[in-house]
Amino acid sequence: MMLENQAALVTGGGKGIGRSIALALAHEGADVVVNDIDREAAENTSEEIKALGRESMVVLADISQSSEVEEMVKTVLQRFKRIDILINNAGITRDGLLLRMKENDWDAVMSINLKSVYLCTKAVMRTMMKQRSGRIINLASVVGVMGNAGQSNYAASKAGVIGFTKSTAKELAPRGITVNAVAPGFIATEMTEKLSDEVKQEFLNKIPLNKAGTPEDVAHVVRFLASPDSHYITGQVLHIDGGMVM
Repeated sequence: MMLENQAALVTGGGKGIGRSIALALAHEGADVVVNDIDREAAENTSEEIKALGRESMVVLADISQSSEVEEMVKTVLQRFKRIDILINNAGITRDGLLLRMKENDWDAVMSINLKSVYLCTKAVMRTMMKQRSGRIINLASVVGVMGNAGQSNYAASKAGVIGFTKSTAKELAPRGITVNAVAPGFIATEMTEKLSDEVKQEFLNKIPLNKAGTPEDVAHVVRFLASPDSHYITGQVLHIDGGMVM
């Protein structure tokens, strides 16, 4: 197993893409910390990880708050003594046309989707620098590349994740730490299930493979980027979108 004896922290790991990533890492031997604000979902994922024979713990934290992030990382280090993999996965949407978008909807999306990536990365980087190794993988989105009407806040946050990924990759490469991002397209999750059939079909019409992706499709790529096989890849954004953005 490629990730045996490694400790991973997955934000928003209770369900959806985060859950699939947490399980994929566990399948490769990693012990996984599941962060979420949904206790039940996080505990369910953690139990699934334990059933695979790996160690796991749940840390409930609002990762848009620096004090809670610092406490979360402290708790992880007390338990596992190291952090080898950070998956910045947590994200929300507050969609609406800019003309009618409320300021708190803008702020909420930027805080969870972008500020949390800054806070979590900064909180783990000192440990990774001492280890002279680490994998940081950020969840961006094709919307951060191509934009989307009604999602100016979400698109801005994910574009920010891409810029942050490239900048931190340059800063941390000399210490043996890689930083990459994945940009999912139309993935079948609880979030996309709430869309109308008309909107879903509009998305499918833009996808050359003519089908939605699954959380596992994203998890497989993240697992590769977390593994030793990706040691010579950093500062990259891998699209997982069925060809939506070429």
